[in-house]
Amino acid sequence: MEYPAIDPVAIAIGPLVIHWYGLMYLIGFLAAWLLGRQRADYLGLNKKDIGDLIFYGAIGVVVGGRLGYALFYGMEQWLANPFWILQVWDGGMSFHGGLLGVVAAAVIFARKKRLAFLDVADFIAPLVPIGLGAGRLGNFINQELPGRVSDAPWALVFPGLGPEPRHPSALYELFLEGLVLFVVLWWLSSNPVRRGFISGVFLLGYGVFRFAVEFVRLPDAHLGFIAFGWVTMGHLLTLPMILAGAALVYWSRYQLFTSAKEA
Repeated sequence: MEYPAIDPVAIAIGPLVIHWYGLMYLIGFLAAWLLGRQRADYLGLNKKDIGDLIFYGAIGVVVGGRLGYALFYGMEQWLANPFWILQVWDGGMSFHGGLLGVVAAAVIFARKKRLAFLDVADFIAPLVPIGLGAGRLGNFINQELPGRVSDAPWALVFPGLGPEPRHPSALYELFLEGLVLFVVLWWLSSNPVRRGFISGVFLLGYGVFRFAVEFVRLPDAHLGFIAFGWVTMGHLLTLPMILAGAALVYWSRYQLFTSAKEA
């Protein structure tokens, strides 16, 4: 199968150019805002508080995601062109950097509202996967994250990578990190849970899904395999998430229940 020819530019009106990749982020933030409003009572928040939380989180995602990509994957590009880091519309965002940015945003919001950080993190976690899935769709439209050569009937021939069909790894991540993780977290958080449990499941779930997809995803050309002929940067960055998630799920067994409510 040939890779579908999708113009990465969604809207172009004179000098105004809007890329699909940027729209995917907007969709993710909008979805998080709408879903968060449905469960505003979870932490005794009002709808304005939800808007503030999503605003902080959006800044954390963009700043942390771009800085994380520059540090983990694109240091050479950044050093060659300092202004490259501002070109977010061309792709190049790191989930792990974005996660750290969201953690920082949650810390700031929790202190401002005098809430426990883990309560805020548990509230945010189910709101994140829709944005993750939308971001992976943006990667797919940008012809990013190609997979390794495959004979699967759904494998695609990626432009510029030869005639061999490859795994559409961005779509795998869209399904697992976006749809599946959202359904699991939203269902689990619809009932009272112990503090830290939802955050732990998020870290563990994302970590396992991403770690698995790394086996069929082509490593970054300028990095290649980090060790043993199969370990990628994604593996290295994701393994701590799996361990932290498992530890947090175990730790949550001894914590108090939070009062999650359905709207």
